[in-house]
Amino acid sequence: MENGQIAGIFDEIADLLELKQDNPFRIRSYRNAARTIRDLPHRLEDFAAKGGDPTELPSIGEAIAKKIHQILETGTCPRLEELRQQTPARLTTLMHVPGLGPRKTIQLYNQLGIDTLDALKKACDEHRIRDLPGMGEKTEQNILKGINTLKSAAGRFLYKVAAEHAASLGRHLDAIPAIKRWEVAGSFRRRKETIGDLDILVRADDRAKATAQILDYAGISEVTSRGEERLSVRLDSGLQIDLRFFEPQSFGSALLYFTGSKAHNIALRKRVQQRQWKLNEYGLFTGSRRLAGKTEQSIYRRLNLPWIPPELREDRGELEAAENNSLPKLIEHANIRGDLHCHTKHSDGAGSIEQMAQAARDRGYSYLGITDHSKLVTVANGLDEERLRRQADHIRKLNQSLDDFWLLAGVEVDILKDGRLDLGEKLLAGLDWVIASIHYHLDLDEKKMTDRLLAAVGSGVVHCLGHPFNRIIGKRDPLRFDVDKVFDACRRHSVFIEINAQPDRLDLPDTYCQRALEAGLSFAIGTDAHRESGLDLMPFGVAVARRGWVEKRNVINASTTKQLRKKIQAHS
Repeated sequence: MENGQIAGIFDEIADLLELKQDNPFRIRSYRNAARTIRDLPHRLEDFAAKGGDPTELPSIGEAIAKKIHQILETGTCPRLEELRQQTPARLTTLMHVPGLGPRKTIQLYNQLGIDTLDALKKACDEHRIRDLPGMGEKTEQNILKGINTLKSAAGRFLYKVAAEHAASLGRHLDAIPAIKRWEVAGSFRRRKETIGDLDILVRADDRAKATAQILDYAGISEVTSRGEERLSVRLDSGLQIDLRFFEPQSFGSALLYFTGSKAHNIALRKRVQQRQWKLNEYGLFTGSRRLAGKTEQSIYRRLNLPWIPPELREDRGELEAAENNSLPKLIEHANIRGDLHCHTKHSDGAGSIEQMAQAARDRGYSYLGITDHSKLVTVANGLDEERLRRQADHIRKLNQSLDDFWLLAGVEVDILKDGRLDLGEKLLAGLDWVIASIHYHLDLDEKKMTDRLLAAVGSGVVHCLGHPFNRIIGKRDPLRFDVDKVFDACRRHSVFIEINAQPDRLDLPDTYCQRALEAGLSFAIGTDAHRESGLDLMPFGVAVARRGWVEKRNVINASTTKQLRKKIQAHS
C-alpha cells in the first residue's frame, strides 16, 4: 500500500468521527497521523517490512501504530469498518463539499435525507437548504459552488499521489527482466498539479512475457484492455494506467507524442507540415523514410530546435523561445539552498526549532526560516506578541552555536479582514523574515480582497506573500482579487511571492508564475513544513516553478546565505 492510501484511511476515520461529533483530540490525532504518513519521504510499508517501529514517527502512538500494521496486512482496520457500519456510507463525501462540515452534513441528512451530491444539488436548486436553521441563501449558494469544485476534481489525483503510484509500479517494472526501458509520459511528465491517468511507455524484448509479469502487480484491480501494443489497467485506488509498447527506433517520438501537451504537439506538427514531413508516435518521416525518432532530441534537432523541457510544453511561447534561443534555464531542486516557510511545535508543527534546524542541515541546507502562525490562527496555537518575542530571542541565541547555518527568526502573520496585520508592525519589523498570509474571511468580493492584500503588502514589514490564492486543490476555490494590482504592489514594495510546495496547495499556480515574472517579481519556494519530513516536499514547489518558467535567479532561496542577507537587508 502507498502512503497516500494509508493516510486516506486515517483521514476517513477522522471524517467519520467528526460526523459522530467525537472527541476533537482523538480526531486531531488521526489527522496528524495521516499528515505524517502522507509527508513521509519513504514508503511506510517498506519501513515496517524492515522492522521499523511506526511509533518512532511524529504523531504516531501505539494505538495508531497497531492500526498501521492491520492496514498493511489487510488493506483496512477494524476501527474503520466499525465506523463505516455506524454511518451512512456517502456522508463523508458530502462533508468535504466547501461550505459544509460535519454538523451541517448531519443536519441535511437528518432533516432532508440528503446523502449524495446529486441530492444535495437538487435541494439547492429547489431552494430547500436556505430555510433550514443556521443555513440561509448565501450558504446555499456557497454549497452549489462547492459541489462544482468537488465535481471538477473528480477522477483526478494530486501529482504527489500519482508520483507514489508511479514509483511503486516502477519498482515492479524494474524487476521484470523482459523490460529494457520504461518512462512515464503524459501530464505526469509535464508535472501538472493533478493527473487523470498515467501513460507509461515500455520497451521489452518479449512483450507477451512482459505483459504477463506486469499483471502480477498487486495493486491492479481491473484489466480494462490487453493487446500486443497496449495494456490498460485500473489500480485499487481508481487510477488508470495505460502501458504502451514501442521499439527503440520509435521510443523518442512516442515519448514526445504521449508527453504532450496536445497544444504543444499541434504547434510542433505545424512546423513539420511546413517541411512536408510527417510526425507521429512512431517517428519523424519524409515519405516512408524515417528522419528521427530514437530520441526526443533527434526530432527537435531535425526541426532546428533545442530540446524543450517537458514542463514547458503547453504552447505558451516555448517554441518561439526555442527558435530564438531564449528558453529559460529552469530552476532545479539542486539549486535550493534553504527553506523559508516551516512551523514548529510552538504553533501547529510537530518538531522543535532545534529538530527542524537539524533536519534542514541534514538536507544540505544553509538556512531555514522559522515561521510559526500568528495569534489569529487559534486552532494552530498561533503566537501572540510575547511568545513570538521569546521565540525570536531563542532563535538568535541558538544561532550563536550554528557557525555554518542561519536560522531566521520569522513568522507567518495573518492578514486581517481589513488588511491590517495580526501582530504589531514594530515587532514584525525586527524579524528576519515575515510571511503574510490569509486564512480567514475567504469570501470577500474582488475589490475588498484586493484592498486587503494591497494594505498588507504596503505595510513595509512584509517580506513575502504566502500561498497567495489560499486554494486547496479540488476542495477550496482560489481567492478572488486583482492579480495585476497586487503583483504591481509587490514589485513596488520588494515583496516576494511564495510558491507553496504543499501538494494540495501548489500556490502560486504555474500560469501566475509567468505573470509574476512579467511583472518583475521574484519568488520564495517554501514547503510550509509542519514536521521534519515536510521539508522533503520542496521538489513539488520546484515543479510548479519550472512549469512557470522560473529560473534560479528568480528564487530568493536559491541564494547563498550571504546573498540572502543582502536581499533581505535591501528590503528593509
